[in-house]
Amino acid sequence: MAETILIEVVGLKDSDCSPFPCDMTRTCGLYDCHPTGKLVPAFEALRKELQEQYGPKIRMDLILIDEEIPGHIREIIATQYPPIPFIVMNKTLIPMGRISLPLMQKEVEKRLAIR
Repeated sequence: MAETILIEVVGLKDSDCSPFPCDMTRTCGLYDCHPTGKLVPAFEALRKELQEQYGPKIRMDLILIDEEIPGHIREIIATQYPPIPFIVMNKTLIPMGRISLPLMQKEVEKRLAIR
């Protein structure tokens, strides 16, 4: 079996999922989390959509850095200081700046095509 793509969504427990307002016209492609505009519900909606599409090809983790920061995430923050929330895919920072289903699908498809 091919290697699983690990997608880590990193942020704060009560942070927003995007710097943009949450409304039904957003281009994030997620509706289960509307109208919260919060990271945790957006992560759950994103995971649901991606699991339905890619199944065992992906694994998703939500990393809340309110109290503890894993070493590899600490290194990314120290060297690249990305805006929260941010996405790490197979230990590589993906510059999205928000939770977005279409952007995430594009990144997953790139990695699946490499295999």
